[in-house]
Amino acid sequence: MHSAKDYNLLLLCGNLGDGHKQAAYAIAGSARENRSDIITTVIDFAEWTHPHIHVVGSYFYTKWIEKLPSLYGYLFQKTRIDNSLSSALLKKLQIYTLNRLSILLNDVRPSVVVSTFPSAAAAMSMLKANGLITIPTITVITDHTDHSYWIHPQTDLYLVGSEYVRYGLLRQGVPNHKITVTGIPIHSQFSLTYDRQQLREKHYVKQTITTVLIMGGGLGMISRSFLHMLQSDTRLNPIQFIVICGRNKKLQQKLTEQLKNQKHRFIVKGYIDYIHELMALSDMIITKPGGLTTSEAVALELPMILYKPLPGQEQDNAAFLLHAEVALQAKDDKSLLEQLVNTLHDPKMLSTLRMNAKKVRTKKAAYHALTRIMDTHSKFYSNSTNRS
Repeated sequence: MHSAKDYNLLLLCGNLGDGHKQAAYAIAGSARENRSDIITTVIDFAEWTHPHIHVVGSYFYTKWIEKLPSLYGYLFQKTRIDNSLSSALLKKLQIYTLNRLSILLNDVRPSVVVSTFPSAAAAMSMLKANGLITIPTITVITDHTDHSYWIHPQTDLYLVGSEYVRYGLLRQGVPNHKITVTGIPIHSQFSLTYDRQQLREKHYVKQTITTVLIMGGGLGMISRSFLHMLQSDTRLNPIQFIVICGRNKKLQQKLTEQLKNQKHRFIVKGYIDYIHELMALSDMIITKPGGLTTSEAVALELPMILYKPLPGQEQDNAAFLLHAEVALQAKDDKSLLEQLVNTLHDPKMLSTLRMNAKKVRTKKAAYHALTRIMDTHSKFYSNSTNRS
């Protein structure tokens, strides 16, 4: 029987969007902060199993969604319940993928495997179905979705972000005892309370001006048409926008030049490791509805405007957030400007969005997830001992 001292946690994530990795690292971070006896290993599943093609695959996946969103949305809905298509695609890569995963498992020798990436969850289930492993296998769903690509027969436990997802999994036939609502795992700094005035001083953000954080700036949220409408609109007092470009240095340079001499103040930043502080000092965020970013905003009670959700998991996330009344949605530049004007002119609306966020937030989701992972591990090996 395994003891707490040899508890070895393997987290399998992926590179299609940053959320899968962030969720894995949030759980690993919680283990470091709360349990020194747990060894954590985080592996990019796609990079490990297909080291030569994963970057190309990620690029074409991203371009496919950007250029052909309606096709992606059609296939997403077509396979929401029946995952035979995704199973067929996986089987084409099965032998090589499973061999590479088996090598990893033999090397790490985990006590439990947690997947924050759909294809990793599928591969683990396939190994168990073929009798090649008996390790407890847990899936963390990083969006508010019940899509079939997350659902696999040999998964021991699903950790989900909301009751919304739990009901969806139940409708798809997943037993209730296999589902736990923990919230989507986010880093612990999003669960802290911050002094907004001190943060604004620290980051040279003006104290008295409304501050709007923009994430996902490369996806059209600050297009020329939106800038022109902002410049000519007379209803808004000067606003300071903080625009996050991530690792896209070309975009950062382009926007820095483009956003000079505007009516409103623009602060353009690249990749940063203090997004929690920028969220905490802001009055609102304009963002794509990714599972991790929106969970972080909810934890910090930051009102959201969701911009142009892509068909698929983004639309599922948006549906959840709109139903919870913690966000507004804009379908185009004109709608975005109108939502911005209406909300900033309505302090009661901002207050309501914050209050609703306080009702639905899960402040210690990563810790709750870690606790359930450990519980599942303990029960699994206790049952194994009893059977023997």
